[in-house]
Amino acid sequence: MTKMPLLFTRGPPPDMTGPAKRQEVASLLDRLRTDLSEKNLFPPQRNELLEHLKILCRQPEDAELLFTKEGIETLTRHSFDSNSPTTSREALRCLANALVLEPSTRQIFVDLGCAPKAVDRLKNDNRDDEFLISRILFLTTYNTNIDFEKLIDEDHLADHLNTNVARHARVFSKESRKASAVVPDDAALSETLKLIFNITHYYPSRADVFAKSIPNILKILARRRILDPPLQQPVNYLINALLNLDLEDRKAVHFGFSPVFPKFDQKCNVERLVAILDKAVGHEESDEELEQVAAPLVTLLRRIYDFAPEGVKRYMQRTIMPSDDERAKPLGTTNTLPSRLLRLSTSPLAPALRENLSSLFFELSDKDATSFVHNVGYGFASGFLMSHDLPIPENALEAWSSNGGGGGGADGADSAPEPINPITGQRRSAEVPDRRAPMTMEEKEREAERLFVLFERLKRTGVVDMKHPVAEALHQGRLQELDDDDDDDGDGGDALKD
Repeated sequence: MTKMPLLFTRGPPPDMTGPAKRQEVASLLDRLRTDLSEKNLFPPQRNELLEHLKILCRQPEDAELLFTKEGIETLTRHSFDSNSPTTSREALRCLANALVLEPSTRQIFVDLGCAPKAVDRLKNDNRDDEFLISRILFLTTYNTNIDFEKLIDEDHLADHLNTNVARHARVFSKESRKASAVVPDDAALSETLKLIFNITHYYPSRADVFAKSIPNILKILARRRILDPPLQQPVNYLINALLNLDLEDRKAVHFGFSPVFPKFDQKCNVERLVAILDKAVGHEESDEELEQVAAPLVTLLRRIYDFAPEGVKRYMQRTIMPSDDERAKPLGTTNTLPSRLLRLSTSPLAPALRENLSSLFFELSDKDATSFVHNVGYGFASGFLMSHDLPIPENALEAWSSNGGGGGGADGADSAPEPINPITGQRRSAEVPDRRAPMTMEEKEREAERLFVLFERLKRTGVVDMKHPVAEALHQGRLQELDDDDDDDGDGGDALKD
C-alpha cells in the first residue's frame, strides 16, 4: 500500500507578505492546477493545500495570482468537478473569499459558465452547500452580467431557494421544537434570504416565483425567539426578503388570500413585527445603528398597513400611535413605543428612519393632515407636512379636545373632552405652569445681541444667504423709536411696527 506523504508539517504563516507570499500562492495554485490533470494528490493533501490557500489569501495584498482567470478556474474546477464533498467545500470557501476580496473575479466566475453548476448544487440538502453557493451567487448580483432570469427558468433557481427556505421553516415546526433535535442554521438561511432579496430587487418582475416562501418566512419570524439586539441576522434578512414580495397576493394564484393575515389569527404576524420594533428601539443602540436595521422593518409595516383588514389597522393604530394616557406629558417624552418612535421621527442622525416613521404616523392617521397633527402634535407633524408640500391645517395651532381613547382612530372613551395643547399634544390640564420670572429688558437685549452675532457668522459662512431680521426690518422701515414712557425699564429703544 502506498504511503501518503505529508505535505506540510505546518501551514504558511497567515501574515506572510511580499515576495514570499507571492511565491507561496503561486506554488499552491500550481500544485492544485497540476492535480486537476494528473490526480497526483491524495484527498487530505488536496484539502490541506486549499486550506492553506484560503488562510494565505484572506488579505488580497500579494495574492494577485489567485484573482486571475487561471486562479479562479482552478478553484471552480475543484469546487464543482471534485468527487469529494470536503474538497469541493474547501475550494468553494476559497472561491467565495476571492469573490469578496476582488470584485473583478465575479465576472470571471460567470464567464467560466459556473453559475448553472452552482445552482444545481443548491439541490443538496446540506447547509454548508447552501451557505457557500448562496453567498457566491449573491456576490454575482454585483458587477456582472449574469442572467438570473435564465437561471430561474432553465436551472430552477427559485425552486431550490424556496425549498431551502422551507427546510429552515421545518426546524420551527411544532414537532421539531418538541424533539429539540435540529438546531437552526442562521448563517445558511441568511445567505439564502440575501440572495432572494437581491434577485427580487434587480428582477422585480420575477418576484412572484418566490411567493411560496412568504408563509415560511413569516413562520420563522413568528416562532423563533426574539434576539438581543433583535434585528440581527437572520431576522433582519427575513424582513428584507419580504419587502419585494407580493404580500397582498394581488394575482391570487398562490394562496387566494394574503398569508400575512392567516385566518386563525389575522393580526399575529403584525403583532410579532411590532414586538420586534418595540424591542429594537428600546435597545441601547445609537440612532445611526437603528437607521441601518430598523428602517426596513418600518417600511414593511407601512406596506402591510396599506392593505390590512380593518381589525389589523385598528390594532396598529392602538399600539403605534400615542394613546390618551400619554397626554399627561408632552408627546415623545415617555418611554413607551409611540414616544420612542416619535423621538426617532425627528432624529437628524437617521434620515431614512426619520422619513419612514413620519410617513407611518401620517398613514396611520389615514393620510389626513388634521388627524396627523392631532395624533402626534404640531411639533412632530409640521416638518413632515412642509417637506412634502402638504397644506398645514388652518386650525393646526388651535387647542382641540380629546375624548380619552387614544389617537389614530382608536375607540374613544365616554369621558368628557379635555383641551389639548396643539404643539406638544399634552392635555392642558396636565401642563405645569411656567413659574419662571419674565425676562428683563437687559436679558432681552443680551439675547438679541447673541442672535445678531449668530446671524452674522452664519451669513459669513456662505452656506446660506441669510438676512438679519432686524436689518431687514430697518430696510423695510418697520422700526420705530420708542418713547421713554413706552419702555418698561425707561431705557428707550426701537421696536418693530405691526
